[in-house]
Amino acid sequence: MIYTLKNEALTVLVSSLGGELQSISSKDGLEYLWQGDPKSWNRHAPNLFPYIGRLTNGQYTYHGQVYQLNQHGFLRNTELSFVSQTDTQLVLSFADTQETKENYPFSFQFTLTYTLNGSSLTATYKIENKSEETMYFGLGGHPGFNVPLDNSLSFEDYSLAFDKGVTPKQTLLSENYFISEEIVSYPLDNNCRIPLSHDLFDHDAIILSEAGPTVSIQSDRSDHSIVFDFSDFTYVGLWQTPKSNATFLCIEPWSSLPSKDGVLTDLETQENLIALPAGEICQKEWSVHLN
Repeated sequence: MIYTLKNEALTVLVSSLGGELQSISSKDGLEYLWQGDPKSWNRHAPNLFPYIGRLTNGQYTYHGQVYQLNQHGFLRNTELSFVSQTDTQLVLSFADTQETKENYPFSFQFTLTYTLNGSSLTATYKIENKSEETMYFGLGGHPGFNVPLDNSLSFEDYSLAFDKGVTPKQTLLSENYFISEEIVSYPLDNNCRIPLSHDLFDHDAIILSEAGPTVSIQSDRSDHSIVFDFSDFTYVGLWQTPKSNATFLCIEPWSSLPSKDGVLTDLETQENLIALPAGEICQKEWSVHLN
């Protein structure tokens, strides 16, 4: 099912499948969200849980047992239940099932809330651990935005702008697109910008830490821009389809990293996963302001 949120500035469409955004458009009809061309990438904005990225062999261990889990977890392919809706807020949820426990042995309640406020949209994730033991998970978003936003411009007319003074660190990927052991400084033009070009993403995502709290997609030749706040998250991934001329860019707030190359992940010992004690609640949000 598709739900609609609307105010004086924006119209937002959300699918019940994965709670995935389908459209973010302005009152004058400008579409900000990537529309899922299957030639490049057939998604719009998946929500990621309970793992971020790839696992070696699609597997992990917990208490000595091996489990299978697909890339980015199962939330993005799960039908969410309706909780409530107003003109400017939508609440969806899902809980563990026998099927999810075959791949992820925890009891939980996951609630996703989208809230419109003027020209801003906020996505709030709330996870309640209903298990009797600590629950380990990754959490994040994967929204893709149209670049260029103006049809008269090109992808290369845009740049990513970070807050002055940040000194991002990049976690490098292995040849197989898993996490390597290498972390390097990521240089910014004028200490704040990454000029966009397609070849930046020839080796998949650019994964940055210490880059927050915001990043903007903008062009000196356009009045339209996107300001993304990922301050609740440790990492931000920047991605488009590798070795392509795709006209989108994903800004991905991540709480944790994918698996290391060749390492069978032990869920209890992967250092960057969220460890949520029994009975407790974790809440994180990201937001996007559209100019």
